[in-house]
Amino acid sequence: MDCRKNCGACCIVPSISSPIPGALDGKKAGERCIHLLEDYACAIFGHPDRPKVCAGFKAEKIFCGSSQEEAFKILSELEGISILPNAQE
Repeated sequence: MDCRKNCGACCIVPSISSPIPGALDGKKAGERCIHLLEDYACAIFGHPDRPKVCAGFKAEKIFCGSSQEEAFKILSELEGISILPNAQE
């Protein structure tokens, strides 16, 4: 499956414990990544400093579902938090 445009769930819901350029402590679960653009695209996609966990994540129906809302629900359950799309803004 291809990454869904205007989703960004994978850049918001999961915590990232490794350094991110500009955020040496990573980010907390439910916190919007500092590199997530307004159109939900990653500003550092393909950059060598992009965290390995981000580069290794592949959009799959089991994680991303059929919509942004479903992706937030699935990833939130896996992360053990409760967050809905746009709730983090």
